[in-house]
Amino acid sequence: MTEQGSVRTAEQVSRERAMGEVSDVLTNVDHALARARKALKNVSKAGDERNIELTLEETVRELAAVRKRLVQDGYFSGDAIRLI
Repeated sequence: MTEQGSVRTAEQVSRERAMGEVSDVLTNVDHALARARKALKNVSKAGDERNIELTLEETVRELAAVRKRLVQDGYFSGDAIRLI
């Protein structure tokens, strides 16, 4: 029992665990995105590795999209099931 005297349901416990997993993954994606942006800045500054710069630009876009989807589908999905 909690301080307020109510008991969490199995569904609430499961949802809380799932949100913890989303949070952990989001932390890692945020770190990877920050690192990719830093790498892009450093490579762009050097100016002599255009292919790597293009790859890093694409990586930043893709990581940002993954982050957005995790936030939207992980935290704000409600009860809807997403099949994509």
